[in-house]
Amino acid sequence: MEVVVAADPAGVARIGGEIVAGWLGPAPRGTLLAALGTSPLGVYDDLAARRVDGRLDTSRLRLVQLDEYLDVGDDDPRSLYGWLRRAVALPLGIPDERIVRMRGDDGDPDRAAAAWDAEVAAAGGIGVAVLGLGPNGHLGFNEPPSAADAPTRVVALADASLESNSRYWDATLPVPRRALTAGMRALLAARRTLLVVTGEHKREILGRTLDGAIDPWVPASLLRTAEAVTLVADAAALPGARSRRTVVA
Repeated sequence: MEVVVAADPAGVARIGGEIVAGWLGPAPRGTLLAALGTSPLGVYDDLAARRVDGRLDTSRLRLVQLDEYLDVGDDDPRSLYGWLRRAVALPLGIPDERIVRMRGDDGDPDRAAAAWDAEVAAAGGIGVAVLGLGPNGHLGFNEPPSAADAPTRVVALADASLESNSRYWDATLPVPRRALTAGMRALLAARRTLLVVTGEHKREILGRTLDGAIDPWVPASLLRTAEAVTLVADAAALPGARSRRTVVA
């Protein structure tokens, strides 16, 4: 895993956007799986700015949804699809028909998971994955323990995830307790992965991700077994410098 350190979240956004834009190339035709949450949003803002000034062509790019709460409709403030459209698809000029959806409102979540897998496969797999790091080491909603071969599936959210996600909307709206998520099997198969981590509150779990055992109890640690993974973190999140890391001001 290549590790890049930026001074602050603004640097993370700039460097992350540069890396992803380089991976996508001048005329991308592939797929971008986009995690939501605080840390990755700046990367999408940077990509959107590149699109506006002509440095990034997204006219053939397909966007892949990572996860979705069960039984939450598109018009619900908690809809992760709605958030994905606002924060990623619209700024990147990607219409709804080029979004591979995770349908938590399908009524048959096993069917919805199978449909997501099939659509991703038909699109050629996940070309670039942008992921955030959960407070307990989850990727998407792959809560611990999640093995490397964990499929796309329904999961029960851990207390740490419920607490972390409660800040994203009005306190009167409870965090749904179950969700659909792309499985570790799908995430580890991505051809290139950017893991984006910011904030001192992520320091302990990032340390376990980088330097602890490769363990289903820290699902993000499994990225160390995958090809072409780059971590971009700010100085607050990185638990101490090491010689294998590339430090960027």
